[in-house]
Amino acid sequence: MTDIHEQLCALLDKEGTTYRIVEHEPEGRTEFIAKIRGNRIEQSIKSIVVQARVSKKENLYCLANVPGDCRVDLEGIKRHFDAKGVGIASREKAEALTGCVIGAIPPFTFSDQLHLLVDPLVQQNEEVVFNAGRLDRSIFMRLEDYIRIAKPQLVPIAQRG
Repeated sequence: MTDIHEQLCALLDKEGTTYRIVEHEPEGRTEFIAKIRGNRIEQSIKSIVVQARVSKKENLYCLANVPGDCRVDLEGIKRHFDAKGVGIASREKAEALTGCVIGAIPPFTFSDQLHLLVDPLVQQNEEVVFNAGRLDRSIFMRLEDYIRIAKPQLVPIAQRG
């Protein structure tokens, strides 16, 4: 399996962006890692792999990214893909598509089988932070660089509260 952390850093370097890596104790739960890193929870990007059934024979997978203080709105994803049903992908499928363990998934995709969706609420931060392919590494970077490099589709898929 390719080291997603190294692949991500190589991409950011190639794109000439400024970012910083923070090493910390292994943690993948957003509410805990924000305290460890010392960032506002809404500045975190939470990444979850979602499966959308678009027909009896076809499933699409997307990496749904929302602010750390939000939940993924599965109905919003269902509407976006005009899907018959949606659900959180199995751990095995999520890890296979992202190359990362759950909790370490960054808001970037290196798989053409994984659509990249980001809720517009993420844009309320000048700087964003996320686990960077490992549970013990996080990346802080400017939002505008994230959007420029990741090229996500901006879709309302977050629920606060």
